[in-house]
Amino acid sequence: MSKAAGLLILDYWVSPFCQRVKIALNEKGLQYEDRHENDLFGGKSELLLNSNPVYQKVPVFLHDGKPVCESTIIVSYIDETWSSPPLLPPCSYGRAQARFWADYIDKKVFDATGNIWRSKEVNVEAKNEFIGILKQLEEALGDKDYFNGATFGFVDIIAIPLTCWFLAVERIGGFTVAEECPKFSSWTKRCLQRESVAKALPDPEKVYEFVLMFRKMQGID
Repeated sequence: MSKAAGLLILDYWVSPFCQRVKIALNEKGLQYEDRHENDLFGGKSELLLNSNPVYQKVPVFLHDGKPVCESTIIVSYIDETWSSPPLLPPCSYGRAQARFWADYIDKKVFDATGNIWRSKEVNVEAKNEFIGILKQLEEALGDKDYFNGATFGFVDIIAIPLTCWFLAVERIGGFTVAEECPKFSSWTKRCLQRESVAKALPDPEKVYEFVLMFRKMQGID
């Protein structure tokens, strides 16, 4: 990895949005400091509160002390600041399509997982909604290896960290993504083979344990 001074992520280990930033930096071959927020529920750091006073949440990416907030915006910033290798397609239409699907993922996937794992009992409607979203992404993926085509890129970075929560969703919802959406499952396995991805993502079993803990905290279980 090459050195780029003054790169700091304010991070929380289970956040897929933080993981997006780490994958993007890994793809660019950049070294960075990863500063973990230990208590997002009651003891946010002064640096986080000062760096993101509007939303007061992670991730925050600080480049030479200047904060950039919101994960998709941060990934775009990284791609524009360090142009090689590019994460977005070379043509304007391709970039527009990539941003469309990134926006779709942002608006749909994580909320759909939450509708499943926050339910006291198996929520068939939430499960069907989640599977429908993944099938829509399968259609966008088509026969390509990655959403960009042959190369791992922007949309893949936005989507892949969310899959760490799928084990929890599967166990609580009583289904498997591999059976319902095999093409999406194959894409997931392909992405996980990349070093930039594998070293940024947590163990799905630990995410599942976190979900169970959170369910107890919220009085669901």
